[in-house]
Amino acid sequence: MNYRRLRAVCIKEVHHITRDSRSLAMALAVPVLMLLLFGFALSLDVDRIPTLVYDQDGSPQSRELIRRFSGSRFFNVLGSVNDYSAIEQGIDRSRILMAVVIPQRYGETVAGGGKAQVQILLDGSDSNTAGIALGYAESLMRDYALQKRSAALNQRGGQSLAPPVDARLRVWYNSSLESKNYVVPGLIAVILQIIAALLTSLTIAREREMGTMEQILSTPLRPAEMVLGKMLAYFAVGLADSAIAVLVGVFVFQVPLRGSLFLLTLAVCIFLVGALFWGIFISSVARTQVEAYQMGILSSFLPALLLSGFIYSIGNMPWVIQVITHIVPARYVVTILQGIFLKGVGMQVLWGEFGFLVLYAAVIFAMATRKLNKKLA
Repeated sequence: MNYRRLRAVCIKEVHHITRDSRSLAMALAVPVLMLLLFGFALSLDVDRIPTLVYDQDGSPQSRELIRRFSGSRFFNVLGSVNDYSAIEQGIDRSRILMAVVIPQRYGETVAGGGKAQVQILLDGSDSNTAGIALGYAESLMRDYALQKRSAALNQRGGQSLAPPVDARLRVWYNSSLESKNYVVPGLIAVILQIIAALLTSLTIAREREMGTMEQILSTPLRPAEMVLGKMLAYFAVGLADSAIAVLVGVFVFQVPLRGSLFLLTLAVCIFLVGALFWGIFISSVARTQVEAYQMGILSSFLPALLLSGFIYSIGNMPWVIQVITHIVPARYVVTILQGIFLKGVGMQVLWGEFGFLVLYAAVIFAMATRKLNKKLA
């Protein structure tokens, strides 16, 4: 490998990048726009659940239960209704997610120490959100029932009822349970996968369409030198995108960075190298820039979004899909970024993920060089 030829290819690509100021501005602005859009729009938190109340009893006990729901941050009681048709209409129009129906004689049953019933109606169109809302409602009702039973026993026997289990919860790494702390690090990995693949997916195809490939064929340039030269030019752009994305995550979304900044930089650099090599490989396979762009989108966006564990838990996927996720590099960099950001773990925990990213970059470099060698031959 000749350093002068490698440097010449790199400088040529840098000149092409700087000449097209509009594309350069888009390459730097798109990650920020995607991070802001997805970061603010994509929230896994379920709170302020729109709720209607149908109180058929109207007793002090039923009003106390309604105040419990109104005072919880998980429920947003929009008002009261007088029949089931209003609840059905609210669910059909997606105006509410849940309704609480308090039957007649509820207050009398509670005052007498009996077992009163409360009906919870849920819109199950989104089963995940409905399940979380049901869990919140059951927890609120359970705590309320225990408090009422304890108060009744205290009045009768002078002894309060203690819960059989005193659970004291401690949440590690994301104590506020905010989804943005989990989403943003994974989102950075997904955005870098997409941007890096698209940056280089047009390089070889563009040379072929512009007719400059014939000039390259007349030079002693080797395929490995072309691949590395083009990668190094776009690596600087990808590194700038990475820095911007991390700064936005830390200072705009207030995601805690508990781990090593050096380890974070190392992970991003290794991942960028592999993703850029993948874009060059796609460009060497595609015949036109349009085809290269389409292949770049399909091979980067969909796997990174759906198979990386960024949104959907890999453990809940069918076993066949779980096997396929092992060859998706975004899966490993999502684990690394979430581990460094939230847990502050180091190489002793993440060495396997780092090893796969290094192996992935080496394999894709070999594939791109071999494919380009055939093209040049």
